[in-house]
Amino acid sequence: MAAWSERLAGVRGVLLDISGVLLDGGKDGGVPIPGSVEALARLKRSQLKVRFCTNESQVSRKDLVGLLRHMGFDISEGEVTSPAPAACLVLKERGLRPHLLVSDGVRSEFHRIDTSKPNCVVIADAGESFSYQNVNKAFQVLMELENPVLISLGKGRYYKQTSGLMLDVGAYMKALEYACGIEAQVVGKPAPEFFQSALREMGLEAHEAIMIGDDIVGDVGGAQSCGMRAVQVRTGKFRPSDEHHPEVKADGHLGARGWAGSLQSRHVTTGIQQPAHRVLLTQRTGVPCPVCAGATKG
Repeated sequence: MAAWSERLAGVRGVLLDISGVLLDGGKDGGVPIPGSVEALARLKRSQLKVRFCTNESQVSRKDLVGLLRHMGFDISEGEVTSPAPAACLVLKERGLRPHLLVSDGVRSEFHRIDTSKPNCVVIADAGESFSYQNVNKAFQVLMELENPVLISLGKGRYYKQTSGLMLDVGAYMKALEYACGIEAQVVGKPAPEFFQSALREMGLEAHEAIMIGDDIVGDVGGAQSCGMRAVQVRTGKFRPSDEHHPEVKADGHLGARGWAGSLQSRHVTTGIQQPAHRVLLTQRTGVPCPVCAGATKG
């Protein structure tokens, strides 16, 4: 297996997931992953471009950024690629009027979208709003349409909060697909178009960026499908079985202490000339980066 410096040569930017990488969410807003505030600050002091790529769809992008800033993260709304604003563009381009199966926290993202006489359904992580009544209403809207359109903000199976693992939008999306005999259009990870939109905002090509996330399919597989390299953190929703996934193999893993333990200020501040083993420690073989050996026990 090639050394990190060879396998990751030319990396100029980093895409970061939020849930499971920066924080574990919760009803009280959640808590930062230990060391992640400081790690992000160090990363931003480097010459690497940084952008956040999230499937968060329970709250608006504005409220999400406000929460993260309150926790001490250096982040702005313009740095975040999230599915609700992207879905609004799709709705406008296609002249679609959605029935919204979403949480109250994200409805503000759709305030400029015509929702009268729905000709499609938009489903997001609705949380407690995933009642039988609400899911069945979305089913009825779809079944009444001659050409039913279902748009899902991501397709995750589950995510991690401080209280434990939580069922994600993908389970409900699959239920509607099965009941209606249709296939949803996914706006969000792992759709390649979602990653490509983030890369355009960074001004980078896929081979120049690396994704860091906790979801082996949505983050790692999605990024790799559009030509990026991707590593998985052993925090958030990570499960040991992810390292032996039958279809997706991460380009590396970051230790259980969090991705923060794999970032050393003396490494990232050297900028884009030597970013490969400067950012990452552990290959999927478990062999430590020779420069950073001993920095984490991952």
